Amino acid sequence: DVDEPTTLSLKRSRASLHTAIILNRSPLLTRTPTPFERAFYAYQARIHRALHNPFPYDFYFKQGSPLETRFNIEERRRERRAFGAPFGTVKLEERDEATELMEMSMRDEADESMPRIHEADVKVDLKNLNRKGQRNLYAMLRTNEDGKDVWRLPTGPVGKGELLHVSAIRRLEDECGRNMDTWLVSRNPIGVYHPPKLNVNEPEVKDVVFFYKAHILAGQVWPKQSRYQDFAWLTKG
Repeated sequence: DVDEPTTLSLKRSRASLHTAIILNRSPLLTRTPTPFERAFYAYQARIHRALHNPFPYDFYFKQGSPLETRFNIEERRRERRAFGAPFGTVKLEERDEATELMEMSMRDEADESMPRIHEADVKVDLKNLNRKGQRNLYAMLRTNEDGKDVWRLPTGPVGKGELLHVSAIRRLEDECGRNMDTWLVSRNPIGVYHPPKLNVNEPEVKDVVFFYKAHILAGQVWPKQSRYQDFAWLTKG
């Protein structure tokens, strides 16, 4: 006789669902061009400037006005930067008082751009969002598991009856605090991970981690001190 299957044998273990957030700070600067790219872009700029139609400044500026003088000075600077000396230079007999006064007022003006190497890079400040301006940064949290320090993404279980993307938003606030503006890229996860069992004797309960991507727009991560000891903004590789 064949024994009928018991209720326990038919009962299947349910998977344990988790959501993890890949919190990203996008690059602040463009990639540093190579020497070949610099030469190529400079060559293309010179060609474009040599072939472009003259700007009808007399249509936009009143003749002899300070704005016309300023435009002429800036145009000569662009000529000198594109083609080098003697382009963009003014003969001594062609200089007038208005041009000299305008050049003196523009002498202290400078284009302030963000440095390629920030102060945070020099000090190796892993919590500063201005570090590694050309790279993507990802938020990592340090916690203690089984007596060992572990760096991990903000991760946690999904509540009963909770949607995955709602769980991801809640998990981000619970793990990283509410002192920042973030944007969840999509309601759909960007990846799924099945962690392997560390112990063969563990019951057959499958863990499933759904990864969601988010961007930080302002603010800073402030993790729970009761759960996490530290945090850092790290690059990939």
